[in-house]
This record gives sequence, C-alpha cells and structure tokens, in this order.
Amino acid sequence: MTTRDRQPIGRDYQLMVSALAEATRRRDTELGGAEQAYQESAAQAAGELARAEGDALSADRWAGAAAAQVLDVDREAARLWEELRRARGLRVRALGEVPEPAPMETLPRVALPRNPADGSAPPNQESPKILLARAASRIDVTVRPAARRALPRWALPFLPLVGALIAALAGLVASGLVTIGGTGVWGGPLLRGLGWLTFLVAPSAGVPVAALLAHRRLEARLDIGGIGLTLLGGMIAATLLSLAFAATH
Repeated sequence: MTTRDRQPIGRDYQLMVSALAEATRRRDTELGGAEQAYQESAAQAAGELARAEGDALSADRWAGAAAAQVLDVDREAARLWEELRRARGLRVRALGEVPEPAPMETLPRVALPRNPADGSAPPNQESPKILLARAASRIDVTVRPAARRALPRWALPFLPLVGALIAALAGLVASGLVTIGGTGVWGGPLLRGLGWLTFLVAPSAGVPVAALLAHRRLEARLDIGGIGLTLLGGMIAATLLSLAFAATH
C-alpha cells in the first residue's frame, strides 16, 4: 500500500477526532449548564424555604401576641364591667354578667394588623385599648364623680372673670328683652317678664358654665369655694349692668 492510499484513512481519522472533540465540548457545556441550573434551583429552593420558615415564625409570634392581647382586653373589660356593677343605682346593678363576645361569623371581614402587640387596628377602626380607655374614663366621670380632683389653684382667679362675663351676657340679653317688650310689640309683657327673670338669674348664670369648663378641660370638680368666686364675679357684673340699665330708663 502506498502513501497515497493511506491519505483518506488519515483524513477520516482527523475528522472523527474533531467530531469527538466537538461532542466532548458540547457535553461539557451542557453539563456545565445543567450544573449551574441545578445550583440556581437549589439556591432558590433554599431561599424559599428560609422565607417560609421566617413567615411561619412570624405567624407564631403574631398568634402569641394576638392571644396575649385578647387576654388583656378580656381582663380589662371584665374589670370595667365589675366597677360598673358596683356603682350606685338599681339600673346599673341589674347589668348582670359580662356579655359573651359576638360570634366570628357576624364580624366583618377586615385585614389583620401586622403586629397586634402594638395595639394597632385595621383602617377606619379604633384599637381595643383606645376603646377600653375611653370606657374607663366615662365610667370614672359618670359613676364616680366625687373622686375627681379639686380645681387647681391657678384657675381660681379666672372664676370671677367667667362669672362676670356670663352674667354680663345674660344681663345684655335681659336688657334687650325688656327694651323690646316696652316698644308695644305683640307679646311685649311676656318679653319684659322674661327679661326681668333673666336679670334675676344672671348673677348665677356663670356657675354651670364654670363647672362644665372645669369638668371638660381640667377634669376637676367645682367646689363650694369655686362656686362662691363665680357667683361673686357674676353678682358684681349683674349689679353694674342693672345700675346702668336703671340709669338709662
């Protein structure tokens, strides 16, 4: 066999070696891609598993905080209900036991807070802590008014001014009624009678206003001394207005 006869066999061998090398390269490439895809899928699965475990842990903490809040709300509601039952009055004593909570089926479907431990509530709703605090303040105001603190000393000088102001307004209304009633209009005697009656109550007209301000703004009660100071200012103002009205008529 000559060299010329062996040339096709050498060329075919080179072609086969090249094809084998190409197949090996493609295999290595595909194996590398498969290995990378496997690593990425494993990392993604591990991340999802970690997130699921974190969500489960957060759910457990949320459930524990919600259960603790429910117990706190139940204890506070029972305490307020017992205080209301011990109050004076037959209607209050006939309240009975604490009513059962409403069934879950009748409650509206609302979004739950992310962290119930902070006392937050869904939108357009007030938290149970705020509602219980408001109920406690109302019970303290309506059931036990005698336990309210006395009026602070710095507010005492303002009581005569409040009495004088309200008495002056009442006196002006009274003088207007008397003046209009004396012009001969229909119902004039009735208006004049209302005007003189207003003159009589003008000195003490500031007492309920002062008591309301002390109750709402200062959360205090108006004692005998405060009533006396308010009456003093009202009497002085009413006397001055009466003298001025008598001088002009």
